[in-house]
Amino acid sequence: MLDASQHPMPTAAAQPAPPLLEVSNIEVVYSDVILVLRGLSLAVPQGRIVALLGANGAGKSTTLKAISGLLKTEEGEVTRGEVRFGGVRIDGIDPHEIVRRGIFQVMEGRRIVADMTCLENLRLGAYTRRDNEVKRDIDMVYGFFPRLKERTGLAGYLSGGEQQMLAIGRALMARPKLILMDEPSMGLSPLLVKEVFGIIRRINQELGVTILLVEQNARMALSVADYGYVMEQGKVVLDGTAASLAENEDVKEFYLGGHGAERKSFRNLKSYKRRKRWL
Repeated sequence: MLDASQHPMPTAAAQPAPPLLEVSNIEVVYSDVILVLRGLSLAVPQGRIVALLGANGAGKSTTLKAISGLLKTEEGEVTRGEVRFGGVRIDGIDPHEIVRRGIFQVMEGRRIVADMTCLENLRLGAYTRRDNEVKRDIDMVYGFFPRLKERTGLAGYLSGGEQQMLAIGRALMARPKLILMDEPSMGLSPLLVKEVFGIIRRINQELGVTILLVEQNARMALSVADYGYVMEQGKVVLDGTAASLAENEDVKEFYLGGHGAERKSFRNLKSYKRRKRWL
């Protein structure tokens, strides 16, 4: 028998990360008649940041709600396919149970509780927990977002950037394995966007939290992501590593402003769409 020491296993960096989340060929219908997702599939590897890109109405937020179980609040349901987290099917179970299993969604528009303080909002994020380490984790959140510790008034008086930080901090209080982030850059100044995305990267690297990031700021999303998917009309039309998507001519044209200040004529735009493989 060969000595195992003579044949060391590949390093973790050389091995592909196993999928923590698998979305397989799902269809989502609202109010029994409106088909929004059309056979969408994606995978989010353990410990990675995956970006989900696309224009308004592409179905990005619906995808997150299908994963987190929040479709029920909007008369939506997964009518086909399945969502698996850690190998276990989760579509159809209640949102609070999905949180307990390790998925927390940071909603578009922050959705903090305005008439609670920052501290109360953070404690609210830990409502599913049954341990005695909440205080320690609040200090951990303050380490990522020091200005939240300084804000003792009601959360409704925070700036937009501070509210986004609070929303992310509240998610961390649930000790999630996977955070679903919906448009974290919305309404923020360029400087704050850069700060928030820097913290998102730190959370992933320092805490090992997996992140599925929905974002219209494709350039910023791809700068922190490992992999990305492009959605249009309720389905994935392109995917690849973040680096390959950033260099893709179609992605540059439609999502990264690849032609700078040059204004394309409508005729040229139609011609470009005709050659774009996913339309």
